[in-house]
Amino acid sequence: MPYVIAEPCIDVMDKSCMEECPVDCIYEGARKLYIQPRECIDCGACEPVCPVEAISVDRRVAPEHEAFIADNERFFAEPLPGRDEPIGTPGGATLLGPVGLDTELVAGHPPQD
Repeated sequence: MPYVIAEPCIDVMDKSCMEECPVDCIYEGARKLYIQPRECIDCGACEPVCPVEAISVDRRVAPEHEAFIADNERFFAEPLPGRDEPIGTPGGATLLGPVGLDTELVAGHPPQD
């Protein structure tokens, strides 16, 4: 998984990264954005535009945010609450539109100020 969006994105979702992504691989949950690891081309365009520095290469995720590496994958690989099937690899966030759901880790996270 090349890039990961971690905890600082929760309840912020600035979406600058979505505008910069050349392959449309950043998907919108209810409280956080997620990068589809199989669609990401590892270009890094998203990382510098994030105003809360929530995006990093998976090998450089801060230790306190390491749970978000697996959680980002889980968003696509496992059915989210209220869905029968996983999101999988839809071929672009614009095609799918906002998902409006999050993983249990994000949904259960205390609200950010």
